[in-house]
Amino acid sequence: MVSRDVAVIIGVGGMGLAIARRLGSGRGLLLADRDERTLKAARDALAAEGHEVAVQAVDVAEPDSMASLAATAGGLGPVTHLAHTAGLSPVQAKPADILRVDLLGVALFLDEFAGVVAPGGAGVVIASTAGHFAPTLSPDQEAALALTPAAELARLPFLAPDLVTDQAQAYCLAKVGNLIRVRAAAKLWGRRDARVNSVSPGVVSTPMGRQELAGPWGAAMRAQVDSAPAKRVGTPDDVADAVSFLLGQQARFITGTDLVVDGGAVAIHRRGGWTARAKSATGAGRD
Repeated sequence: MVSRDVAVIIGVGGMGLAIARRLGSGRGLLLADRDERTLKAARDALAAEGHEVAVQAVDVAEPDSMASLAATAGGLGPVTHLAHTAGLSPVQAKPADILRVDLLGVALFLDEFAGVVAPGGAGVVIASTAGHFAPTLSPDQEAALALTPAAELARLPFLAPDLVTDQAQAYCLAKVGNLIRVRAAAKLWGRRDARVNSVSPGVVSTPMGRQELAGPWGAAMRAQVDSAPAKRVGTPDDVADAVSFLLGQQARFITGTDLVVDGGAVAIHRRGGWTARAKSATGAGRD
C-alpha cells in the first residue's frame, strides 16, 4: 500500500462494508475482522471497485491482537479515519461473550488507537440504541464503566456472570458502556488533536439485523420500527452517512458524543415516558 491517509474499518459486515466504500476513495483502506472469509470477500469486492486495500485478521477483545492492528495501521500512513463496527448481537452469543466483544473490544480500540490516530483525525464507534433503552446505572457504575482500565472491566461486580444472565441484558450493558467509554475517551484522543464519537443505530437491515428480527426479540424490534416516525428499518448507507459526517471536517467541533440513527425510535420511547410522568403528575395528559 502506498503511504497516504489511512482509513481503518474494524468489522466488515453490512455496516462496515458500506462505511469502507464511503471512506475509501483517495485513501488507503485497512480492513480488520475476525472472520477471514468475510475479510477476504470484502477485500476482493473493494479492490475490484478500485480501492487500495490491506487486511488483517483481528480479535477485538484480545489486547495483543488490537495492539498489532494499531501498529499495522500506523505503519501504512497517517491514520485519519477510524470506524469500529465489530460486535455480537443477543442471538449470536452468550452474555459473557457479548460483554467481552462489545464492551472490552471497544475499550481496547479506544485505548490502542488513541496512540496512532493522526492529528486532526477522528474515530467512530458503532454502539446501538440498546444503550439508550438500557436501565439507568448508578453514578458509581457509570464512573466504573468510564474509567476502569480495559483489562479490569470483566471484574466489575455488576458485570459478574451470576448477575448478567441474559443476552439482551448483556447487550444493553455493553452498549451503554460504549457510550460512556467514548465520552471518557474524548480527552485522551484530544491530546493528539483527534476526535472520537459514537453512532447508535436502531434496527438496520444487515445480516446481523435480519438475524435479530427473526429471533426472540424480533416482535419488539418490529414494534419499535412501526412506532417510529420514519416507519422503516435503516440501511447500512444510513449509518455510513452518519459516520462519514462525524469523521469529516463538518464535525470538527464534535467529540465525545453519540449520534442516534434510528428513524426516531428513541425519541418516541422517551416521549412515552414523559407522557406517563405528565399524566401521573397532573392526572391528565395529551398524546
